[in-house]
Amino acid sequence: MRSKLFVPGSRPELFTKALSSEADAISIDLEDAVVEARKAQARGAVSDWLQQSDRPATEKWIIVRVNAMDTAHFAQDVAAVVQPGLDILNIPKPQSAEAVREAVHAIAQAEKANGVTKPIRILLNIETPKALREAVTLAKADPRVMGLQVGLGDLFEPLGMDRREVSAVQQVLFSVRMAAGEAGIDAFDGAFANVRDVEGYLAEANMARRLGLSGKTCIHPSQITLANQAFRPTDAEISHAMKVVEAVEAYDVAGHGAFLLDGQMIDLPFVLRARNIVAIAKRLNLLVSH
Repeated sequence: MRSKLFVPGSRPELFTKALSSEADAISIDLEDAVVEARKAQARGAVSDWLQQSDRPATEKWIIVRVNAMDTAHFAQDVAAVVQPGLDILNIPKPQSAEAVREAVHAIAQAEKANGVTKPIRILLNIETPKALREAVTLAKADPRVMGLQVGLGDLFEPLGMDRREVSAVQQVLFSVRMAAGEAGIDAFDGAFANVRDVEGYLAEANMARRLGLSGKTCIHPSQITLANQAFRPTDAEISHAMKVVEAVEAYDVAGHGAFLLDGQMIDLPFVLRARNIVAIAKRLNLLVSH
């Protein structure tokens, strides 16, 4: 999921339109993008759209961000949007592993009530100091947790931290990626609010990719191309990865655990990364010329 297009839950006219974008996923928001007075209306609109029989078929992941578990809206959100058309439930501000398991129980009940047969996965937002400190525990709370997502606005602003302070952003991205890595799941970068700052978005997305994150949120369609560009393996990376994968087969036959390729020592960690790059390239149809 290189790119995830953010769509306000109060704008149902945009839901289907978002499916025609180049984003890998759409994320319909019932939390910050919807004012209190319109929460129920937005919830109903999302539920109705997910249940539409004539909704266009799509390979994109459909994600809904619900309101936090400590709000009066959480239970109603889950009961309404856990539908057969939903892939991932995005939970903001998780407080503990136990709270995540409580959310899983609520999701399972809604699945049973709404006839959902494919288990819905969970994306957890890391956007409070406590969540950052306990990110590993949250990531490992339940097998349904498929990823951690950084929320720098919610994390930095209340603490008076500069959202553009690169060293701080770097530390958070690194910590979240390590936590997700320990749990064997993906980590995703969050939103970049200045839509006009193309260079700023690309710089942050490229940094996130270098730190091993898998994708970034897009709050405007103009950011989709930037995210897809940043989180796409480069041609040079693909070429090198293909050489590693091809070479390792020969060296495996010869019984060598490590070998030199273009002057670089290659052993298991490098092989695993190469195989991952090749798998991503195949999924993105980037291996036509190889």
